Amino acid sequence: MTLQTIIGEPWADYGLVDSGGGRKLERYGRYRFIRPEPQAMWPPGTADWRADAEFVPGSDEDGGGKWRFDGPVPADGWPLAWDDVRFTAQATPFRHLGFFPDMAPVWTWMRGQLESPSREREGSFECLNLFGYTGVGSLALARTGARVTHVDASKKSVEAARANARLAGLADAPLRWLVDDAAKFVAREGRRGRRYDAILLDPPKFGRGPEGEIWRLEEHLPALIAGCRQLLDADSRCLFLTVYAVRMSALAIGEMLRQALADLPGTVEAGELGVREEARGLVLPTAIWARWSQP
Repeated sequence: MTLQTIIGEPWADYGLVDSGGGRKLERYGRYRFIRPEPQAMWPPGTADWRADAEFVPGSDEDGGGKWRFDGPVPADGWPLAWDDVRFTAQATPFRHLGFFPDMAPVWTWMRGQLESPSREREGSFECLNLFGYTGVGSLALARTGARVTHVDASKKSVEAARANARLAGLADAPLRWLVDDAAKFVAREGRRGRRYDAILLDPPKFGRGPEGEIWRLEEHLPALIAGCRQLLDADSRCLFLTVYAVRMSALAIGEMLRQALADLPGTVEAGELGVREEARGLVLPTAIWARWSQP
């Protein structure tokens, strides 16, 4: 399996301005933020690191920390847009800004799979977004005319996703919003005989379901992939998996996906996800990925 790199380029409302020294400087609309970034092991490219806020990490490596604000950042968030999707960005207690900008090329690729003219299609595509968070990926898929099922264990995240749908003008789109444990939902859908044309998987390293279910990526991901296999068939288009912040290789998750979907036609690929820096054009790695698709 040949590894590939998928690179997220800057867009009007987002850019990786600079990186280095274990940090990254980003712009989100009119505001600039500094966040920790262990992968940025090189010196910064510029001296101008003025920012509206910086996330100062805690002493433990598994999380913690707080924002230090040096500018008037709206506490309730501010509107941004990616392509034809509008949504709200916000400085969250978890060091990110309410969405994951490095997923932009993934959304583009998945939309391309659904919009491909290579096979005729009657009716809407059925898409599943597991660990869907605040819904930007779900809205990107819904813009193709697909029917989207959005699943996240956090009620607050699903409420934010619904609010983003209203902001994007998609409140009446065929979107199903579910507060549920991803693994349990997939197992139930398999028993019901449900199928999907596209599945987007962006699981955390660790999490809890709405009833206290424990999610550990290294332990539970293989079973979840096996469950997703039951929701795909020979007419399905794609599955995209991203993995962050774990001691796992792209080759490993690619092989796991290849074996789980070996009885389906199509191709499995794997590689790294990165974002291009505006200061020098270098690529900051952010995640590993594996995907299955067929034309």
